[in-house]
Amino acid sequence: MEQSKTSTLNSETIKKVSEIFKVLSDPTRITILSLLDGKELNVGTIAEQLQMEQSAVSHQLRLLKVARLIKARREGKNMYYSQMDEHVYKVLQQVIEHAQE
Repeated sequence: MEQSKTSTLNSETIKKVSEIFKVLSDPTRITILSLLDGKELNVGTIAEQLQMEQSAVSHQLRLLKVARLIKARREGKNMYYSQMDEHVYKVLQQVIEHAQE
């Protein structure tokens, strides 16, 4: 029988996974990730869609960026945010599907 991948996790990996789940535990951050799925948006557009202050959205974006769930690109004075890669979005989509069952 093949050994489970979880049984070979080291403490550093477990810590990183836990931190990602902590970041994903906030409804605003999940909504931001959903907005960025396949798109690149600036903070103003995200704030408008969430009906939140730009400073509050910037704080959430910073947390997502530190967790390496999104990336930022500067164009002039504007920062544009997009998904880092598909890994987290696949997990997020599976959890959404599970919640909707």
